[in-house]
Amino acid sequence: MAIPLGREDLDEELRIRLDALCAMLHEEPFVTTPIEAAGADLATLGHLGKFGLRCTSEVLGKGLLALPEFQPVQHYAERIALAMGALGAGFTAANAESVLAQQESMQRSLLKAVRDANWNLKESEARFNEVVTSSTNGVLIVDLDGRLLKVNAAIGQILGHTSDELTGVPLLDLIEPAFTEMLREAMTELGAGAVDRVRQSQRLLRKDGESARVTLTASLLRGADDEPMHFVVVVEDGTELALLQSELKRQSLHDALTGLPNRQFFTTQLEIALRKNDSEHGITVFHIDLDAFGMLRDTFGGRVVERFLQHVAQRLQALLAGEKVMIARFGGDEFGVLVENTATTPSIDAIMRSINDDLALEPTFVEGHGVSASVSAGVVHRPGSDVEPLDVLRAAERSLRRAKKGRRGQWELFHAGQDGEERRDDALAVEMPAAWENGEITVRYQPIVRLTDGSAVGVEAELSWDRPGSGVLGHDRCAELAEQTGLILPLGGWLMQVAVGQSTWWRQRGQFDKPLAVRLTAHQASDADLVSRVVEALDQVGMPGEKLMISVPGAVLAWADAADNVAVLARMGVLTAIDDFGMGPLDFGLLAADMPLRAVRVARGLVESRSEYVAALLPLLRERGVAVAVEGIDSAELAAWWRDAGADFATGDHFGPAREPGEFLEKLDLR
Repeated sequence: MAIPLGREDLDEELRIRLDALCAMLHEEPFVTTPIEAAGADLATLGHLGKFGLRCTSEVLGKGLLALPEFQPVQHYAERIALAMGALGAGFTAANAESVLAQQESMQRSLLKAVRDANWNLKESEARFNEVVTSSTNGVLIVDLDGRLLKVNAAIGQILGHTSDELTGVPLLDLIEPAFTEMLREAMTELGAGAVDRVRQSQRLLRKDGESARVTLTASLLRGADDEPMHFVVVVEDGTELALLQSELKRQSLHDALTGLPNRQFFTTQLEIALRKNDSEHGITVFHIDLDAFGMLRDTFGGRVVERFLQHVAQRLQALLAGEKVMIARFGGDEFGVLVENTATTPSIDAIMRSINDDLALEPTFVEGHGVSASVSAGVVHRPGSDVEPLDVLRAAERSLRRAKKGRRGQWELFHAGQDGEERRDDALAVEMPAAWENGEITVRYQPIVRLTDGSAVGVEAELSWDRPGSGVLGHDRCAELAEQTGLILPLGGWLMQVAVGQSTWWRQRGQFDKPLAVRLTAHQASDADLVSRVVEALDQVGMPGEKLMISVPGAVLAWADAADNVAVLARMGVLTAIDDFGMGPLDFGLLAADMPLRAVRVARGLVESRSEYVAALLPLLRERGVAVAVEGIDSAELAAWWRDAGADFATGDHFGPAREPGEFLEKLDLR
């Protein structure tokens, strides 16, 4: 039984329940059972009706997403949607039990009232009016032939009729034709005494022609002689509750900002599409991502970006309106598109071109700001019907990552072979931290030689991963894998500290007093803490800056952070160089710019192909006092070609592979 509370007590009760709900949303693992129980408990307060529950769900659904503790939204949106559904389900179950108890109580009262009518007709009439008239459920007294003898006002409100209009009408005439036979059979069994009570979900016909979803409970009323007298039918209107449940379900499967289906709904539809896959045309799945989304957010703020995301959703729907398509928002700036292809479906390239032409070339104005952005996409075309939906989505996401590598406004098609290689790379990348911890990753040293006489003029420190039973991975492969996960920053800092310490050890013992070279990746070169890492490594052993050479990829010098790092290191006396020289238009800019470069390293592929283009640039480098190094020299013939072309220094297996510190000194030719 619900006991209504005062305003202050109610506020306190609701505050306690809100705090408990927030705590449940943070629980790990997240389960909805306690929230469903909280919904059932909510029904006992005595203040919350069906309209109040709907309002409460809307306020919570929107308000929780705005709380700081549930940011970022994409991490909690699904939990909150599920919680709202569980809250409604718990309330519904408890409310149904309450209604059933009310019905049973009402029926007992009615039975008593009718039985007493044999003794005092006026008293029974008064009792009926007191119990029935005040009920929010419809109550009908039906004769044994199935006609309505008396009804209360509530059933009139449910059906849109007055009580007088309903009196004398056959009960079955109020039922939708498809449901009448089910009720007829149940009432026959009830009248024959085969069952004590009938309870059914039914559809009643309203006066306006619409249907009312109700729960109908019927009992047989017997007289003092135990002979059947009337049927008592109680009707509970479930229309509003059904609408609330439907809305909660819709919210759990759709994105609140754009109104598009969410990832969960998209995955379900993808599974259906895969199973009924058209063998001739198949389906195509796009994983779309807005380029430079972070820049838009930082520049214009959240409100403008949200409006722009709504614009993107609308434009995607408009651009693909002619296709059988589902468009979903996965979260953030990511969208999913599922196209069930036909003979007239445009090509993937045509679809992507139309999207980019619309979003990138035609800015939309949001609060006075002209906003536009290109999109990149990973595409899975015509996957097999036996493929799992999650595998299709993962393949599309991996293809998207490939499409966004250093480019914008591009799309990449999924290839099974390429995906297999990337999976193996990912497996290696996630193994690296443990391998480093276990000592499988070490620092090895390779001599840098002068091409004119073959003498060692420096040493280069490299990473080496000796994988048990799988061979050795060299520096370039290790750096590439570590770059994927961000491990390169701590691992690269460790390499520098170890190499600087080893170089100082050799110098202090008079064994090898030549500069040390360390190569950095793009991530390292633009790291805000790079200079402090270098200073720390040098200061720990007292190594002068001019004994260290740092080389960075040439492309990153176009980034302000990387260029600043190189300039600061050069002012500290550290020797600076660029890698991959000869690979692009930035080469001429680097030569013309006032960059503090001491050397360039020719890209390995150009070294092996004996690039005449790079050879033609060597005189310009000499004029600027920039030395040229070539790597990957594996033969005397190749070494001679680059020596004659004007290169200064070289590394490669021809002069000695990367070795452990002790073996490096043993094999070193100091000349």
